[in-house]
Amino acid sequence: MTTAASNLKRGPIVASLLIAAFVALLAQTLLNIALPSIMKDLDISENTVQWLITGYMLVNGVLIPISAYLIERFTTRKLFIVAVGLFTLGTIVSAFAYNFPVLLTGRLIQAAGAGILMPLMSIVILTIFPVEERGKAMGMMGLAMIFAPAVGPTLSGWIVEHYSWRVLFYILLPITVFALIYGAIAMKNVTRNAISKLDYTAVVLSTIGFGGILYGFSDAGSDGWNNSTVLTSLIVGAVALILFVWRELVVDRPILELRVFKYSMYSLTTVINVIVTMAMYSGMILLPLYLQNIRGFTPLESGLLLLPGAILMGIMSPITGIIFDKIGARWLAVVGLLITVGTTYMLSGLTSETTYTALVTIYSFRMFGMSLLMMPIQTAGMNQLPQRLNAHGSAMQQTLRNVAGALGAALLVTIMTNKTKEVVKELIVSTGTNPQDEQAMQPLQFQAMIEGINHSFIVATWFTVAALVLAFFLKKVKPHEEKSTETAKHGDTTTASVQPAARRS
Repeated sequence: MTTAASNLKRGPIVASLLIAAFVALLAQTLLNIALPSIMKDLDISENTVQWLITGYMLVNGVLIPISAYLIERFTTRKLFIVAVGLFTLGTIVSAFAYNFPVLLTGRLIQAAGAGILMPLMSIVILTIFPVEERGKAMGMMGLAMIFAPAVGPTLSGWIVEHYSWRVLFYILLPITVFALIYGAIAMKNVTRNAISKLDYTAVVLSTIGFGGILYGFSDAGSDGWNNSTVLTSLIVGAVALILFVWRELVVDRPILELRVFKYSMYSLTTVINVIVTMAMYSGMILLPLYLQNIRGFTPLESGLLLLPGAILMGIMSPITGIIFDKIGARWLAVVGLLITVGTTYMLSGLTSETTYTALVTIYSFRMFGMSLLMMPIQTAGMNQLPQRLNAHGSAMQQTLRNVAGALGAALLVTIMTNKTKEVVKELIVSTGTNPQDEQAMQPLQFQAMIEGINHSFIVATWFTVAALVLAFFLKKVKPHEEKSTETAKHGDTTTASVQPAARRS
């Protein structure tokens, strides 16, 4: 660490980062419970409303690799102010949104700020703390990353039950404004800057690629897989992604270093991570819809159902880390996935009589299973990479996790919607119900939606089975060492600001 960095007052810098990160992470989970209320208020469908979650995650995923360039190009303080400023602007737009397009615009602006802020926080902490103190600093980061998602659904449920969903944004606003003002005073410039060029072609290709595929998956729920718009979106997205991969392999300074995938254990753990993330979002989005729209539970009860699982995941994370150091990732992941497979399958048997206690228990055990495998598989993959590729590997993991979460949510909601429509038609024929009779149709629609949700959980179960099979191939690896000539040839280009910090520490 440089003399300048060592003389900094680290407390105010860390505090400003943690406050801003807490609000950004809170915003990511705050709307999950509020989705049914927003659907009713704005008169939109499940496929439309889930864009508030998937769009947020997609923008995060696209901006994570771009943030490496931004951190290198601009000063720490300026970038922090821009990131929190964008998040604040998005919060204001969302709070006063009079229709869904304006609300979605606000969410995407929020996501742009958060997508810059989270990688910036990691880089700053790596820079201002010496190696022997980084574990403690990362622990503080972990608290914000665990506490925000844990309190988000419960807070959201209580607010939506008593007030408008807009109050969620009214609550975020003063905290994010405080984070902006305090950070503008406390934040210091700690990273080194260099003049570099952003590969705009790669940015456009990745945005069109990920966005096109996500839109295609999402729109299939309302228009069907044979719809020309859906097919066009999927084809354009796939072609753009192929071109993006090709460009990243041939340019000197890729925004995402795809060569990390030549390391077998990193590739395997990334695939498992993507599959598990897609399955995880099935519970986070489908259960609130089932509880509120079908069973008539309050938003607060929906939020409380998710709370024990989130807390359990937070408690288990450091314990899992200790066990991982002793036995490695394979058996932790296998046990965790066995629990996840079993509990996800149990959620595919929902009925109109399933008790609240049973749901809390199943969901909590499901999150317990995931707590055993999420950190170990990520760490096991990163452990194989040579040090020069750590920043690349981390950026790739974060990007794919965000995109997988968005795609998983869109795909599983689409599967639920299509199955629901199919069952409704079958029930109308079998019961002879008049589709124009709203009172007679309501129980049929509820029954069909339960079957749609169950079908979606069956698909999620098969995702976790695939991950379980792959987990048996996990093994302990040592960091790969390469000759200095190779290092010079494929030097770390993700973020120059990490490298000086590592050398100075």
